[in-house]
Amino acid sequence: MEAYAYPPAEDPLFGTVTVELDHGAGTLVVDGDGVPRVEVRRVGDAAAESHVPIGTRDPERLVMEIAGTGVELRPAKGFLTRRSYRVGVGEHRFVPVSLDGSRLSRGGVALAVFVSTGDGRVTAQWQDGRPEAYDAAVGYALAAAFGTGAEPMWKLTLDAVLELWP
Repeated sequence: MEAYAYPPAEDPLFGTVTVELDHGAGTLVVDGDGVPRVEVRRVGDAAAESHVPIGTRDPERLVMEIAGTGVELRPAKGFLTRRSYRVGVGEHRFVPVSLDGSRLSRGGVALAVFVSTGDGRVTAQWQDGRPEAYDAAVGYALAAAFGTGAEPMWKLTLDAVLELWP
């Protein structure tokens, strides 16, 4: 993946949101007039994983700042269930809910379903949870950094078994 600034997303609640993702360098910037700036950086010198847009799901190798303040980013490892691909930031949870979508919630209240192809292009479908600009910034950043959606459990299990087959 190359460094690229994708065409800005036109969010119905928060206006123009820009996403700049550089898989090779391990950097992501989300910004817009209606959302605080978010930066996610991969740190350390291990090789980037090709199936993760930001290059890793290892929380020890990721740094996240929202509006200049560091926040703890907690991606799960991702293996056999959609829930195993969840990501936490503070009281926010980002969990796959379909093949291509992931739900953002805050304190257990669903806010939106985000869809990204994993290349920096992100769309949001807002629900009735009264989202704030901070929520939007978190959602766009997590969708761009980790992609959205996951295969169903039966497919992930089958793939894992077939990997072990000689």
